Amino acid sequence: MSVSRALALAACAVLLGGCGFHPLYGDSGATAETGGKLAAIFVEPVPNSLGYELRNALIDLFDASGRASGAAYRLHVTLNEKTEGVALQNDAAITRYNDTLSVNYELTDARTGAVMTKGLETGLSAYNVVASPYATLAAQRDADKRSAEDIAYRIRTDLAVFFEQGAKTPAPTTK
Repeated sequence: MSVSRALALAACAVLLGGCGFHPLYGDSGATAETGGKLAAIFVEPVPNSLGYELRNALIDLFDASGRASGAAYRLHVTLNEKTEGVALQNDAAITRYNDTLSVNYELTDARTGAVMTKGLETGLSAYNVVASPYATLAAQRDADKRSAEDIAYRIRTDLAVFFEQGAKTPAPTTK
């Protein structure tokens, strides 16, 4: 690397250091506090196998134990699935499906039950229909699992931003 390129990179690093951006996750300062709050979330059980996948992904992302005892917050998740055939053959046989997964979430204070924040995340997964019914089912489950994991990442990001903004958020509402 040339000296001029190294100096240009150093100058960019100095400029970016003062821009106000900082990581949401980590082990220092405010990021550690946000991580601690995420770890204090109990994710309530969600019915069906896709709900199970979503709940486990959230628990893993929050780095939480999954136990309700000692949790400062509770996350209630409701999911809705919609399947739509999008590719048809001449004989009207469907060869491709889109599954839309909509997840409503609500974070409450475990002590008071006050709603702290809520939101909606939506994901789309697609899979092909093949000759083997088992292979088609496996493709559907894999696509839906990837969609649930993507939504779990987005919910974690939403909640991390919520905790990071802290005092800037409106007062919690009660149920």
